[in-house]
Amino acid sequence: MRKIYQKCNAKNFHPQHVAEIGVYLPEESNILDYINDGVKATLVEAHPTYVALGQDYFKNKDNVTIHPVAVYDEEGEINLIRQTASTFLEAVDQSPTIVNDYYQTNQSDIITVKCTKFSTIDDGTIGLLSIDIEGAEWYAIKHLVSSPIVISVETHGKRYINPYLTEIKNWMKNRGYVVWYKDKSDTVYVQPVHIHLTLLDRISLVGQNVWLQTRRIRSHISEFVKSLFRSRHRSKYFL
Repeated sequence: MRKIYQKCNAKNFHPQHVAEIGVYLPEESNILDYINDGVKATLVEAHPTYVALGQDYFKNKDNVTIHPVAVYDEEGEINLIRQTASTFLEAVDQSPTIVNDYYQTNQSDIITVKCTKFSTIDDGTIGLLSIDIEGAEWYAIKHLVSSPIVISVETHGKRYINPYLTEIKNWMKNRGYVVWYKDKSDTVYVQPVHIHLTLLDRISLVGQNVWLQTRRIRSHISEFVKSLFRSRHRSKYFL
């Protein structure tokens, strides 16, 4: 079972409509447990390969609707870049792949897909929303129609920090959301009037923040050491 499913069940929260933006492989969907329970599910995936996989995987699931588009700030078409397991908008200049792996655009990785505002998909009844679209999460959040009780957002990872983290934090704060927990890449926000956070939840979050900060510092140190080694190697080569 996915962590978000387990933790929501433990809080006795059972959404009637769940949604995920940026599905990737259907069997790895963050809301798969809810789908298997028969909960109404809205899936948004832009890459044609993963759309086809999802349509086949969920072909017998009448509770699933797949939208084959990219979520963006406007309607039309947009370039999408696929690099290994990471698919992101060309318009995003700080995706995890770019920051952590120093990816440089290769024309063979680019495809053009349809894009839309999430407000054209959101019917206003989503209770749990998971967003993982490699730096473009803000484009989904700013056009939300629903007021999900739980929102999971990819916000960090190694050296990566979501380029719109300030906007996301402000949006959450202005609408009464608080941070419930974090993992190695996501921050999960909740409406505390619906999901009560205990002292143990708050202590656990402090520990998670310490772990993430330590991980980020170690990653920066490791990269610094590697850069020194590369610099020394180049110096010897040119001598």
